Amino acid sequence: MSPCRPGIPFPSSPAGGPSRRRGRVPRRSVVLALLGLLVFLAPALTPVGAAGRAAAIGPPAASVATAVTAVGHDSGTALAGFVIQSTALVTDPAADVSSPGYPTTGWYRAGPRSTVLGALLAAGVHPDPFHSTNQKLIPAADFTVPWWYRSDFTVDGRAARTYLDFSGVTSAADVFVNGRQISTASRVAGTYTRHELDITALVTPGTNTVAFRVQPNDPRKHLTVGWLDWLQPPPDRNMGILRDVVVRRSGPVALRDAHVVTDLAVPSLTSADLTVKARLRNDSPRTVTALLSGTAGPAALSRQVTLAPGESRTVVYSPADHPGLHVPSPRVWWPAGMGEQPLYDLDLTVTVDGVTSDTAHTAFGIRDVQAPINADGARQYRINGRPLLIKGAGWSPDEFLRWDPAYVEDRLKYVRDLGLNTIRLEGKLEPDEFFDLADRYGILTIAGWECCTKWEGEVNRSESGERWNAADHAVAKESMAAEAARLRHHPSVISFLIGSDAAPNAEIESAYLQALRDADWNVPVIPSASGKPTPVTGRSGMRMTGPYDWVPPGYWYDKREGGATGFNSETSAGVSIPTLDTLRRMMTPAELETLWKQPSAPQYHRSPSAAFSTLKLYNAALAGRYGRPTDLGDYVRKAQLAQYEAVRAQFEAYSRNAKDATAPATGVIYWMLNSGWTSLHWQLIDRYLDQNGAYFGAKKANEPLHIQYGYDNRAVSIVNNGATGASGLNARVTLFNPDGTEKYDRTVTGAEVEARGVTTTSLTLPATVPGLAGTYLARLLLTDATGRELSRNVYWLSNRKDVLDYAATDWYHTPTTSYADLTGLNSMPQVTLDVTAATTVSGAGTSTTTVTLRHPGTTNAPALLTDVDLVSADGRTPVLPVQWSDNQVSLWPGESVVLKASHRTVGPDRTPHVRVSGWNARAVTLPSA
Repeated sequence: MSPCRPGIPFPSSPAGGPSRRRGRVPRRSVVLALLGLLVFLAPALTPVGAAGRAAAIGPPAASVATAVTAVGHDSGTALAGFVIQSTALVTDPAADVSSPGYPTTGWYRAGPRSTVLGALLAAGVHPDPFHSTNQKLIPAADFTVPWWYRSDFTVDGRAARTYLDFSGVTSAADVFVNGRQISTASRVAGTYTRHELDITALVTPGTNTVAFRVQPNDPRKHLTVGWLDWLQPPPDRNMGILRDVVVRRSGPVALRDAHVVTDLAVPSLTSADLTVKARLRNDSPRTVTALLSGTAGPAALSRQVTLAPGESRTVVYSPADHPGLHVPSPRVWWPAGMGEQPLYDLDLTVTVDGVTSDTAHTAFGIRDVQAPINADGARQYRINGRPLLIKGAGWSPDEFLRWDPAYVEDRLKYVRDLGLNTIRLEGKLEPDEFFDLADRYGILTIAGWECCTKWEGEVNRSESGERWNAADHAVAKESMAAEAARLRHHPSVISFLIGSDAAPNAEIESAYLQALRDADWNVPVIPSASGKPTPVTGRSGMRMTGPYDWVPPGYWYDKREGGATGFNSETSAGVSIPTLDTLRRMMTPAELETLWKQPSAPQYHRSPSAAFSTLKLYNAALAGRYGRPTDLGDYVRKAQLAQYEAVRAQFEAYSRNAKDATAPATGVIYWMLNSGWTSLHWQLIDRYLDQNGAYFGAKKANEPLHIQYGYDNRAVSIVNNGATGASGLNARVTLFNPDGTEKYDRTVTGAEVEARGVTTTSLTLPATVPGLAGTYLARLLLTDATGRELSRNVYWLSNRKDVLDYAATDWYHTPTTSYADLTGLNSMPQVTLDVTAATTVSGAGTSTTTVTLRHPGTTNAPALLTDVDLVSADGRTPVLPVQWSDNQVSLWPGESVVLKASHRTVGPDRTPHVRVSGWNARAVTLPSA
């Protein structure tokens, strides 16, 4: 993962770390005393009644019943949900608990994919864990014992065979059906292992029951999920069932593992060969002849197969025997910005004696991914033969691993809005629907195992993960096999990182590679996210040099440490202070005072890691460069400028250096895209989908055609992120004092830039300009031959540079010994902008709000980094999510700009209001009538 490095304690034991649990008073006393709220809590985990079946705590929950009637692998039915209870409150035998009709009064409802704590939060048992330090109130001791997960399902007859198919058990579980144990926790172990259990002999027509006795999780000891230094870890450590439990029914022959291996002609893209594979398994006691038929894209498939009792066989269709699998002029899948995202369908049916026995369906894309190591030792990705600078960010699921498809889709839409093309998942691999969305939106994904926990316990001895035993090796290989089979058909998946901070040893790597080969994995396997090689695969071609905490914008241009060269798999300037709206939702007034007044104070909403627990480095830089904050509003205002310039510089440096002849930049993963909870660092998007300076700095840097300034050489460059070249361009740079006085102006005409290219104009800012203030503004404009503005970029700069002490660099930052002087911005006068706004319904459930800003020229000073928000009528609640055509814009006297915001319709009588603020724009809120 990320910066989990030597000397940083892993928050392991339930009583350890910032959230102390020992010696707590009863839950009811705590909540009543501290919150004054009445919640449904038991004073202690004590069985009730002679049978001890369930303590009557929480809302009553009836058993969840799911009807399973269809036959066919892909018509399998996911259980609708569970009821759950602690084994400390259930003393009845497992045979009783797992039998139909067992009473579950007082149990808690849980969704079909739910951790224990996720269910308890949904039931209102605990206060909002995202606010203040409420999470400390949740007793971790409640999750040190197993919990029962129980669900009912119905079937309509005995003729079909029935299977229980599941993964996502965290950490392990004993499994029961209708009072009989069918597997043990020693076998059902690990979040990513997949299990199919034949329960034909146990099910009966009508109601049946499945029950899981889920064991506690400890990411140091189990190959599951952990949070490292990302956030305060959940007290239950995500124990539960995180993926669907599916009941599948079929005839005598089961159809499994159906997939397509694609071979695209590169670079011509004129044809593709498809190889279709599927495994047939005869689960009946007699020899059968089965017909496997269907379609793969445009090709029709058919073959008869005779199977002995219990026999399993893989059927392969190739272009040699099915010419239709040679596809001329295929519809090729491209990442967003490079082309379209077409998908093909694979549909197969196996019949026995003319009766459908099983079916399979999957979608697949035709594309080619290569990632050779260049002459400088860096991975250079090529998609369909075209080189691509990977510009991405690290993904985090919800802290409690709650699956919300709309919330996930909103964040993926933001990825495209940011101009990013890739997201990295370090462990905590999301459900299938996540990758379906990535396929649809053209967002590349790099999946992999996480660092520093049990996953690297055998090879990363400086961390807390325990060493592996024979069972762990088996679980790891099964996990790799299951994830490879699950992800291989998604065109958005372009690699798997089999190591993160550390690389696997020869034994582990060989097991992983064998599992990947068996799954027909055909995209690059990367040894580690760091620079560590493996015995078989060799060099990683990536680096993990940080930083993870504050560095100045100029840092990114130097080709050392985290600077823009090669492929940096996780890096950023760390802290990302949210908007005032979000801060007020996540922290108390007292905590907000501490935020800006006490830089050395531990911040619960930053990290459990000692290295990242305070805002000391960040707040010192903010005060040193912009001047000491005068209040919370001033602190947040300065933070947005600091975050905008830092994130913009990171992406701009990597974009400019991508075309360098030596040591080019090939990829960068911003650490991170988002946080799993309410956070103060590592996020371009906050928990509530609000957008701060970091977001708009990234969006500006990654716009399709972009003019930018180099902090290292003062040169102006044009970066083309688009698929077509551009010519006849005019690049202009103008320098201003903060009061708006113009001191320098120059234009270069006739510039051109190739598709996905970079051109450095002949325009370089002079080292000195007469009369230029110590703090000054640089306005860069890119126009076409008609004068139409294509890109505008404004920098706030200083004649005094940030000075870095590279000799004192550690694993998470390079110290700054002297700061640039940007305090001159504090003298800029307030500007009252002319604002008009209107909202129209633009589609089913969506609206567009158009905002026009105009600088009336009442002062010569520009309005710097003007921010526009959509809010409720009282101005307190943001309308989110929202996608702006542009935002945080800067306007000079007489200039105007039209901004468009796409958002969900808030109702015919409740059109959003528009709130305008910014560095020196006078705050105003008005309706968007």
